[in-house]
Amino acid sequence: MAKRIGVLLAGSGYLDGAEIHEATLALYFLDKAGADIVCMAPNIAQAEVVDHWTGKPTGEIRNVLVESARIARGKIRDVATLDENELDALLIPGGFGAAKNLCTFAMDGPDCVVDVGVATLVRALHANKKPIGALCIAPSLVARLLGQTHQVALTIGSDAATATALEAMGAKHLDRSVDALAIDEANRVVSTPCYMLARGPAEVGAGVEKLVTQLLAWV
Repeated sequence: MAKRIGVLLAGSGYLDGAEIHEATLALYFLDKAGADIVCMAPNIAQAEVVDHWTGKPTGEIRNVLVESARIARGKIRDVATLDENELDALLIPGGFGAAKNLCTFAMDGPDCVVDVGVATLVRALHANKKPIGALCIAPSLVARLLGQTHQVALTIGSDAATATALEAMGAKHLDRSVDALAIDEANRVVSTPCYMLARGPAEVGAGVEKLVTQLLAWV
């Protein structure tokens, strides 16, 4: 029986949503491994909308779930409606949306707030020893939820300022190269740097493939 793996999206586009390469490669490797994928996102307004051509905010209002549906080809759930019993594991792609929409790490650093639906699901999965994978900057929200209580070990690559912020939330940061994993066996959490260090999709894919392999091995 195929394992059901949740993919938590944060919009569409790395400047204000989910990083599309990371999300797509995660979906590809999960599908290739025979997983049953459940895409999800919060049904909330984005923190901001950015023109990806100019890099400047547009002042528009867009919905995180609606924008994430672009990546999921319309097959997506509101994260607040999901129960942990529906999933065997969770994978969270990066992109600034993970730190702006799923939580407020981009604005508030270690004092960030995590979306209620996201927090509820992640904590429930962890409590039931179900694996969690985080790409790029997504470990920031995992650190906020599990750092103080479980001292979760994570990587965002090697950026000193971001690593310090994760450790301020109680997490243990592990420096890792672009295609390497930080594996926390006790908490069943795995992370990899992706575009925190990657120069292109091939480097991202190398790390994502390893992370998916580890996630499914735990399942």
